[in-house]
Amino acid sequence: MKYEEAIAKLRSLACPENLPGMARYGIDVKRALGIQIFKLRDLAKKAGKDHELALRLWDSGIHEARMLASLVDEPAEVTEKQIEEWVKDFDSWDICDQVVHLFEVTPFVYKKIYEWSRRKEEFVKRSAFSLIAAIACHDKKAENGTFLKFLPVIKRESTDERNYVRKAVNWALRGIGKRNLKLNKEALKTAREIQKIDSKAARWIASDAIRELSDPKTLNRLNKKTKK
Repeated sequence: MKYEEAIAKLRSLACPENLPGMARYGIDVKRALGIQIFKLRDLAKKAGKDHELALRLWDSGIHEARMLASLVDEPAEVTEKQIEEWVKDFDSWDICDQVVHLFEVTPFVYKKIYEWSRRKEEFVKRSAFSLIAAIACHDKKAENGTFLKFLPVIKRESTDERNYVRKAVNWALRGIGKRNLKLNKEALKTAREIQKIDSKAARWIASDAIRELSDPKTLNRLNKKTKK
């Protein structure tokens, strides 16, 4: 699919009545069209994988075009420079959480988690923890040691009071704790350590994680998973 065709199709799918609702959920809608994600996924299937198309879509600055860019890009062709350029453009949590699904299958993912977790920009830092949550959910081959190394990073950044950061830190901690019983135990241990920190954000992150990771339904699921 050519760039001009992709942009035309996006504009044909525009749904301005969705914009107020998106804005209420904290999404920057200044350059948004109001297209639902399932429609973008359908369009991505029709477009196919195309790295050059992805780059042009991103450069358009249109919110949904950037979402589409992450869906059509070729992970093998994504460069570290591209990742750094794209992450600096993040202006909404939904762009962040969608595009990290592309980033998580690149060779730079672990390097970027550690680097971005120390960055000051809200959505760059969120990206680090969204990546941890994504890997915890999707990478079935990743070893426990990978996630144990993330726990001190989570603890270190648990005092960030910014809404989109603290929610991602919490998401990452819960994601690790839901992988298996061993990681559940270690995540709960970290959560209890975080709970003792004199920080409103840290206490919220910890209490929410402890509630879910200690839930009998969560533990029952992990027990069944262990027995398989």
